[in-house]
Amino acid sequence: MNDLYLRKLILSFLEEDLGIIGDLTSGVLPEKQAEAELIAGEDFILCGAPVFEKVFTLLDGRVSFSWFYGEGAPVKKGDVIGKVSGSIKTLLTCERTALNLLQKLSGIATETRRYVEILKGSRVKLLDTRKTTPGLRLLEKYATRVGGALNHRFGLYDAVMVKDNHIKAFGGVQEAVKRVAQSIPVTTKIEVEVESDEQLTELLEVIDLVDIVMLDNWELKGVEEAVKRLKEAKPSVKVELSGGITLEKLRVIRELPVDYVSTSKIITAAKWVDVSLEVV
Repeated sequence: MNDLYLRKLILSFLEEDLGIIGDLTSGVLPEKQAEAELIAGEDFILCGAPVFEKVFTLLDGRVSFSWFYGEGAPVKKGDVIGKVSGSIKTLLTCERTALNLLQKLSGIATETRRYVEILKGSRVKLLDTRKTTPGLRLLEKYATRVGGALNHRFGLYDAVMVKDNHIKAFGGVQEAVKRVAQSIPVTTKIEVEVESDEQLTELLEVIDLVDIVMLDNWELKGVEEAVKRLKEAKPSVKVELSGGITLEKLRVIRELPVDYVSTSKIITAAKWVDVSLEVV
């Protein structure tokens, strides 16, 4: 994770909570050292310890941490996950911001792990999407990785994704692919979304320019034939399946000859987990 970018993010989170005045409650506490325990209120996959730490250390570099579980480890309800030691003022000032991030990221990692476990042992790899909370993409995509998924592109700048509206705007699949391929660095991958056999047939004419093909909302019974056509035209092309992905569908998809399956649900459907910080 880019430390400079993470620092900037967390400083903005602290600024949101502290404003220009600071903590009106904890700010009047006497200077003394304290220790607090992080306690799991339910079973989940731990994610976000480095982010949690950064919230405190950006305000006070003397705060120390002891973790009893690593990133990606399963924890049980009632487990003491770790301990935080430092100024009582710092602990209470940073508590909510730090917990919010830990709870959210652990929730995403936990949801992601549910999908990954179903695909375990198959050739199919799980991808996240660009459907993330504005401002939190770096952290949310970090959490899907901790949960066991692979990252899809981070933004509009690091890969080409020719979607349905692009195809309409360019006037067709072939025109879209050709125009984009002419204007990007040679190291940039091109992915194209296709929604029908007609679009797939058109795409095959320019498949040499394409790295990944997304079969979007494709009927599962037709996936094997679509993959066969694509691989015969270009053996190295990767095939991604997306749209309406559920845990039940994954049990079928894991047996299909696709390379990737992507879903926004591992982020958008994830719920925060229950973690508390108790001063001891």
